[in-house]
Amino acid sequence: MPTYNIKRNGWKNLHKNTRSTGSCYERKAADYLKQQGLFILRYNYRCRFGEIDLIARDGEYLVFVEVKYRKDNSSGYSLAAVNPAKQKTICKVARYFLTVEYHNVDIPCRFDVAGIDGDEIHWVKNAFEYITIL
Repeated sequence: MPTYNIKRNGWKNLHKNTRSTGSCYERKAADYLKQQGLFILRYNYRCRFGEIDLIARDGEYLVFVEVKYRKDNSSGYSLAAVNPAKQKTICKVARYFLTVEYHNVDIPCRFDVAGIDGDEIHWVKNAFEYITIL
């Protein structure tokens, strides 16, 4: 699992507001994923079913990325925060995005998680499978 040190690579100025903090770390995760070769298509895609932090291309794959940040592990690790309920929401939003933007064209998709714990970014490719929603 690749990691990236935020302090060593010059990212500073954390925000106090939760939404701006989330946006700040989503941008940091996006910068890291770009360095790994992903092309970011959308930031904070929202619809009536919820939100996906990042939508990207990685070769032939359309990648839906959830970004989670934890200042420290007192409330658990970032990667553990993407529980089954959150995964289901991400899948609903992904299905909506595919329907609206790609008209249900059969395109290979992947669900990744970028966890930021303190100064380290952990990227898990294919972190979970698509959950079929009935």
